[in-house]
Formats: sequence, structure tokens, C-alpha cells
Amino acid sequence: MNSTALAEAAFGDTPGCWPLPAANTPAQLWCRAVAAAGLGHYSCARADLAVLRRRQPAAALASLSLSTEASLLRQLGGHRLAAGWDGRALALARSAGDGPLALEAGVDAVVGLAADALGVGRLAASARLLERAEEMMDGAEGMPPRLAIRLAWVSAELAMASGRGDDAVAHARRGVDFAEEALPALRRHRVKSEVVLAAALCCAGSIDLSRGVADAALTDTEAYGLLPLRWALACLLADINSATLTSQQVSAIRDDCAAVITRRGGRWSHR
Repeated sequence: MNSTALAEAAFGDTPGCWPLPAANTPAQLWCRAVAAAGLGHYSCARADLAVLRRRQPAAALASLSLSTEASLLRQLGGHRLAAGWDGRALALARSAGDGPLALEAGVDAVVGLAADALGVGRLAASARLLERAEEMMDGAEGMPPRLAIRLAWVSAELAMASGRGDDAVAHARRGVDFAEEALPALRRHRVKSEVVLAAALCCAGSIDLSRGVADAALTDTEAYGLLPLRWALACLLADINSATLTSQQVSAIRDDCAAVITRRGGRWSHR
């Protein structure tokens, strides 16, 4: 029962589930950490990941736990620090054999490294890593849909950083399509895909469209309790204005989210 509930919270249709059931196995601990992180419960997520690694210091799940640690840092600006975790994740994935979970962990780590490189301005390195991730996935059977979605997100972010607004929108829409196909699973990924699309539309100069996507996604983040994504959307809407909320309301949402994230163990970084 706990396995199903935790998997649904992490990668299914109930991302707003809180409190989460107890976790008893490494796989359950990883799902619990992913679900907690999506809600902004960073301290809880890190605690579960640490327990996972104590119980299983090597193999694919340990690699996935390191990639998840990296994502927690990256969400709050710690791209340089995240790269160390993703690098260790890739090393563990390489030593975990050639099974499906090891390949999943390897792709996760490489996509994470691409996002880390992007965050510190190493755009060419990010592009090479994304190409590598695509090559790893080509021809592989049974890969979780979330990997293709993550690849689309980072590809869109790279296009935005490179000033290629139209390409960014194309990648972001691909992420939305992949997430839509996965529903009712990957509900949180569906919401984040809209966040990425809103940012891409803004980059492409389609401000009205961006505003509409962001406003709708903001409602979803409230419904599912996705605090980190809610904060990101409020930051975007603070720049482009909301069609339904005043600037004061948007600022209040942004500041409230930041405060709660800090109380829940979020570690802000500008490096």
C-alpha cells in the first residue's frame, strides 16, 4: 500500500499528498523524497535521501538519490554545488550495470549535469550533455516518460539562455505534449511543463500568451501544493503582470512561498 501511495505522490496523480506515508524500502524512500521535494519539504526530502544512501550506498537507486539532491540545490540557485552531486550520480550509474534502472539513473544524471552547466553559463557544454542524454535514450526500451519530459525542459531552458525564443517554445511544447500523454500519471511534471512553457513564451515575446499559461499554472500549483513551482511562477508574473491578480497579490505569493520554502529547509544560493 505504501509503495503505491508514494509512487502516486511522486510520479502519479496525487502530487499534493501530505503527510506522506512512511517509507520502508530504498525505492519507497526515493519516491517519498521526490514527492516531498515537489511540495517544498526540502528537509524531509534530504533526510529520506540520506537514509536511502545509508541503506544502499551503491547501485542505481543511490545514483537517483544523488541526482535528486542535485535537483534540490538547483531549484534554489545552487547549480555549481549541484554539479558535484550529479557527477557522483553519473559515476554510480555507470557502475550499476546495464539494466533499465541503471540507464534511467544515467540519463537523469546527464540531464542534471546539462542543467547545472546551463545555470553557470556553460551553454556549449550543456548542449553536448543534452545530445549525450538523447543518444543514451535512443533505442532504449521501457524508459520512463519523465526522462523525455526532463530533456525537453532543459532543452527549452538552453534555448532561452541562448536567445532562441521560438526554439524554446518548441521544446517546451514538446514537454507539455509528453506530459499530457502520460496523464493521469506525472501530474507534477504536467504542471512544471506549463511553467517552462510560460517562460519560453515570455522569451519569445509572446507576453499575453505567457501570462495566460502562467496564471492557469499558478492555480494548479495552489491546488496541488507545489510550492517551488508556485514561487517560480510568481517570480515570472512579477515581471510580466498577471491578468487575474494585482501586482501586490503576486508579490505576496512570491514572498510567502519563499518564506515557507526557507522554513521547510530550502537553502537559497546564488552560486
